[in-house]
Amino acid sequence: MTIKLSKLLEEIKPLEVIGETDKNIIGVHSDSRKVEKDSLFVAVRGVTTDGHKYIPVVASTHVGAIICEDLPSSIEKGITYVKVANSAEALGRLASAWYGHPSSRLRLVGVTGTNGKTTTATLLYEMARLEGYKAGLLSTVCNYIQDRAIPTTHTTPDPLTLNELLSEMVEAGCDYAFMEVSSHAAQQHRIAGLKFAGAVFSNLTRDHLDYHGTVDNYMNAKKMFFDALPSDAFALVNADDKAGAYMVQNTRARVYTYSLRSEADFRCKILETRLDGTLLQLNGRDIEVNFTGRFNAYNLTAVYGAAILTGFPEEEVAVNMSRLVPVAGRFQTFRSADGVTAIVDYAHTPDALVNVLDTIREVVGNNGLITTVVGAGGDRDHGKRPIMARESACRSDLLILTSDNPRTEKPEDIIEAMRAGLTEDELKRTLCITDRREAIKTAIRMAKPGSVVLVAGKGHEPYQEVNGVRHHFDDREEVKRELENRG
Repeated sequence: MTIKLSKLLEEIKPLEVIGETDKNIIGVHSDSRKVEKDSLFVAVRGVTTDGHKYIPVVASTHVGAIICEDLPSSIEKGITYVKVANSAEALGRLASAWYGHPSSRLRLVGVTGTNGKTTTATLLYEMARLEGYKAGLLSTVCNYIQDRAIPTTHTTPDPLTLNELLSEMVEAGCDYAFMEVSSHAAQQHRIAGLKFAGAVFSNLTRDHLDYHGTVDNYMNAKKMFFDALPSDAFALVNADDKAGAYMVQNTRARVYTYSLRSEADFRCKILETRLDGTLLQLNGRDIEVNFTGRFNAYNLTAVYGAAILTGFPEEEVAVNMSRLVPVAGRFQTFRSADGVTAIVDYAHTPDALVNVLDTIREVVGNNGLITTVVGAGGDRDHGKRPIMARESACRSDLLILTSDNPRTEKPEDIIEAMRAGLTEDELKRTLCITDRREAIKTAIRMAKPGSVVLVAGKGHEPYQEVNGVRHHFDDREEVKRELENRG
C-alpha cells in the first residue's frame, strides 16, 4: 500500500515543510528500527527516549519523509522534513489516516477512570455480542476481534498498533468497538485522530503519580479525552464522583450521568447482595446480576447506560444484564469443599482495596474472618504503599504483605514501605512473607471454614516481574491449587 505524502500531511498542521510532498509513502513508523526506504518516520519524544536523536540514523536509510518538532542541523537531499508542534499528536492522526480512519467506520466507545475500566469496557463488548452484533475490544486483559484473542502489552496500545487493530475489526465486519482509555494514552496523544461515538468516566482516585506527578495532572490527562469528543458523541459520567462534573466541563458531547446516590439519567439501587451475585434496581427495573459489591454496581450502571446510549434497545439490555459474567481477575471467586472462599482481584490502589474489602465485609458481616494478601508494584507510586497497607489492615482480621511485581526494586523494601503505614496494633495482625506463593498458601491454610481470603493486586496477570524478567505466576492457579489441597 502507498499513500501520497501530500495526502497524509492534510491530516496534520505542518509548521514548516522542506522538500517534495508529491511522493509515495510505503509505511508509517515511530520506531527507527522499522524504518525502510520511502517510508515515513515520526520522531516522538517518549518517556524514556527521544525519537529525534535517531533522525541521523533514519536519514541514512533513504526514508521518504521525517516528521519532527525540531529540524536537524543537517538536511539530507531527497528526504522531506516536516516540522510540527507536537509529533506525538501527529503520529496519532497519521496512523489513523494510514489505516483508512477505521474508528469512523464503526461505533467506538472509550472508557476511562482509575478503577472499573476493564470491567466496563469488557462487559460492553459482551453486551454487544449478546445483542447479536460483531464487536471488538481493546483492554488491559486482552484484545479481541470477535472471538479472536490478541495478547496485550499496554492498557491502550501505541497509535499504529491501535489503528491496525481497529482496521482489522472493520475488515472482520465489526459494528462496534470498546476500549479502555488510560491517562497515559490521553496525555501521550495515542488516541489522537480517533472518532469516538461515546465516552464513559468511572471514577478518579490516586494512581500513576509516578508518571503524572500530582492528582490534578492525572485528572487533567483524563479530561483531555472528554475535551476532544465531537458534538455527536455521548459522555456518560459518574455523578457520585466529584471529578465527574469536571470531566465534562468543556466537552462538546451530549452529557449523561449515572448514580447510586442521587438523581441521574441512569439510576441504580442495591436491593440484595451476596458473594456470588446482587439484586439491582436499574431505572426502576429489578435485575439479578452475577456480580458483587457497590463498585460493581457502579460498573454495571455504567454498562447499562452506555449500552442504551450506544443504541441497544433498553428492554434487551435489561434482559442481557443478567447474562453478563465477571471479567477474569476481577472479584473472581473460588471455594473449597470445606467452605473457605478465596477472591482474586486486580485491586492495586488504596481506593480499589477499600471497595473490595468493604464489599466482602458487607456480605460476611462482623463475624466473618477476612484475610488479605497484598503487595505493591515496584518502580511505581511509592506514596500509595503505606496507604494500601493501612486500608487493608483496618478492614481485615489478618493481613499478609507480600511481593507483587517488584520489577527492579527489592521486594523487602516495598514491604517495609507498606509496613510503615501500620499502627502497632495492626502490625500484630500482620505477617510479612516475601514469596507470593508462600503467602497465598499460608493464607488459605490458616483460613477457617466460612472465612474469606482476598488475594489482591495482580488479578488476571499470569506473570510476576522480577528484575525486569517476567516469570509465570497466576494468582488464580495458586488459589485453586491450595483450595483443592484443603480437601
